[in-house]
Amino acid sequence: MAVGVIRTQSNAIQATATLEAVGQAIVRYGLVLVVGWIGAMKFTAYEAAGIQPLVANSPLMSWMYGFLSVRAFSNLLGAVEVAVAVMIALRPVSSRIAAVGSGMAVMMFLTTLSFLFSTPGWEPSLGGFPALSVVPGQFLLKDVVLLGAAVWSLGEALSAART
Repeated sequence: MAVGVIRTQSNAIQATATLEAVGQAIVRYGLVLVVGWIGAMKFTAYEAAGIQPLVANSPLMSWMYGFLSVRAFSNLLGAVEVAVAVMIALRPVSSRIAAVGSGMAVMMFLTTLSFLFSTPGWEPSLGGFPALSVVPGQFLLKDVVLLGAAVWSLGEALSAART
């Protein structure tokens, strides 16, 4: 009987470790997929026009339009986002590179979350705050989860870099 209990506990521990490893892979490479895909889209006129009101209303970023066109800024941002995705994806090769990419992702998501406060986005027909409009409000709110994934990725990569 005791052997059966030990075997069951061992199987449960292995299953838990497997779930954790699968979850970590989904978080890391899901982050890579989202950041890379969104970054690649920045090279399209559609996406450049889509981010224009967010950037134009941002006290952190609006100054960029003083010397870059809407399309040039979008292309630059796309290149940075694709580079961030590649750096995070390189975690099995270099935890230090992944840490840099993850740190950049943290900054990126903090910046995009600031758009919630700088871009008009509260739904007046529902009484304003806290009712978010679909765009930009609800669209940007997902970045809270992406920020969490980036913070986890940064912490994990920094821990691995120390060993």
